[in-house]
Amino acid sequence: MDLVIGETTSRMQKVLDVIKADIATVRTGRATPSLVENVIVNAYGGAAKLKIMELATVGASDPQTLVITPFDATTLGEINKAIQEANIGYSPVVDSSVIRISIPPLSLERRQELIHLMHQKLENGRILIRQARQDGMNEIKKDDELSEDEQKRLEKEIQRVTDEFMGNVDSLGKQKEEELLQL
Repeated sequence: MDLVIGETTSRMQKVLDVIKADIATVRTGRATPSLVENVIVNAYGGAAKLKIMELATVGASDPQTLVITPFDATTLGEINKAIQEANIGYSPVVDSSVIRISIPPLSLERRQELIHLMHQKLENGRILIRQARQDGMNEIKKDDELSEDEQKRLEKEIQRVTDEFMGNVDSLGKQKEEELLQL
């Protein structure tokens, strides 16, 4: 039955990984590669749909500027077009063999909107963690071979793991909120 705890922990870890990736896309006033690296590009005349990170290196030359350097110079225009069409609020500028994106500073109102969005993403993650806990609890209750004491022990262990992951979600949220409120 410790297998149930292992599976539940594994599911919760996957949820936590998804939350981390999801809130990384909530932009702060800083230029970070995660802001554009997952934009889909119709590369090579539409023959392939690839993410920017598969077609180029994305880096920050300073806190306000992203630099995208394609591996293949022929994809420069397609990457530029994909960023414009993604409607993410950036204006890419082609500069010889690279694309530069200036990240404008955030207004206080926009920061508040982003914090609200981040809280929604965190709550969705909490729901998925609670769902994993519930599935684990149901597995324990289904097993007729377990004694009542063993069931209680396993339920307490699942609750302990759940509390630990909820704490991780809360600390991720606090870190991101501080990041968003920095000027």
